[in-house]
Amino acid sequence: MDKINFRIEKDSIGEREVPGEAYYGIQTLRASENFNVSGNRIPDVFIKTLALIKETAAASNAELGLLETEKADAIIKAAKEIESGGLLEQFILDVYQTGSGTSTNMNMNEVLSNRANEILGSKKGTKHPVHPNDHVNLGQSSNDIIPTAMHITLIKLLREKLFPSLYLTLKAIEQKEQEFKGIVKIGRTHLQDAVPMYLSQEFSGYRAQIEKRIKNLEAVENILSELPLGGTAIGTGINTDRRFAGKVIELINKKTGYSLYEARNHFEAQAAKEGVVELSNALKALAISLTKIVEDIRIMGSGPRAGFGEIILPAVQPGSSIMPGKVNPVMEESVLQVAARVMGNDLTVSIAAASGRFELNVMMPLIIDTIIESIELLANSVTGFVEKSLLGIKTNEKKIKEYIENSLALATSLTPVIGYDRAAEIAKKAYIEDKSILDVAKKEKVLPEEELKTLLDPLKMIKKED
Repeated sequence: MDKINFRIEKDSIGEREVPGEAYYGIQTLRASENFNVSGNRIPDVFIKTLALIKETAAASNAELGLLETEKADAIIKAAKEIESGGLLEQFILDVYQTGSGTSTNMNMNEVLSNRANEILGSKKGTKHPVHPNDHVNLGQSSNDIIPTAMHITLIKLLREKLFPSLYLTLKAIEQKEQEFKGIVKIGRTHLQDAVPMYLSQEFSGYRAQIEKRIKNLEAVENILSELPLGGTAIGTGINTDRRFAGKVIELINKKTGYSLYEARNHFEAQAAKEGVVELSNALKALAISLTKIVEDIRIMGSGPRAGFGEIILPAVQPGSSIMPGKVNPVMEESVLQVAARVMGNDLTVSIAAASGRFELNVMMPLIIDTIIESIELLANSVTGFVEKSLLGIKTNEKKIKEYIENSLALATSLTPVIGYDRAAEIAKKAYIEDKSILDVAKKEKVLPEEELKTLLDPLKMIKKED
């Protein structure tokens, strides 16, 4: 076994041995020992965003004359390596750590300091010429840098993952809406037969749900664009140049194309987390919409012979280890499980956001990890559902027609002519005798046959399709 080399580092508590090859330092080491909780690390996407902020912070401090160009350039180079996916194994800390995220901020500061010093020809652990606090963290506090990184990360995930998956869903539903025009089916309320409708109208409802959820998320993105950067410890901006936050945000906007801006009130921005709660609520609403849509689809596709069987879902894998030939709506079930997780995550975020006392929230790492999970789960499951199920749905028009012709709800169209009570008697009799509404109404001679046929024509009961 290879012998591990160590270096000695010192902090305000004392000295410790740090693995010689590690880019993290003594504060990260202590935190890793203190928070051996879940084995779940802070997500890489957040770490990369944090590195982006450190990069632009170094550039801004250099421009303001607060940081020597040589040091700033080394920090920038090191930060870009992390943004490109390098050194991610150096970010070793558990999600369940100090509630401000200070441990992760210091993990970043130490890695960037050591890598920058290496670039400048110095050794790891020397804190010279680039110091993790004095130079990498210049003008910043964990209390404003961590929530800033959280907001930017969430906007990135919305734009790059969730919105594309929702636009894909919207396009697929619109395609099905067009395919299903002219197909008349029985509507249902309370899981019981209701009046006729077009299948395209049913899918138009799904389309509207997704459209509204997209609008909600777009509105929340604007809320998240307000950043706490510049408030430092408690919102007063102590130990930072008043121009610093504006310059950093300007650089980030140029690099990302976002429309980020500095918080109007830094005390609210750092102490409260209602913005991320609104995002979590919007994600929960999306999960509820998806639950409604996929539940409808899997019930309409149930069978093939003992269920509704109105639509036919693509077979993507065998459905049973014991029943040969069985095929299950597995893509829909995946979405349902994700939706359940997202609804539960919303409660977690709500509790975490309510944990702030006085000038700081102390569950930010949990909020970060939870919302990132929700966004990624939704984006991935929805994309799979669309590509492997939704786009391949076909109709079983024979079954659809059979349900329409035998529906007792057709008696509804007789009500304006013969009254509710008489129509109800006909419906009841049709059910008892296992006959159609038309057959019973003709036998009872409630109206001339031609008028009955006109009134009981399903097409005449439906509002014209858009």
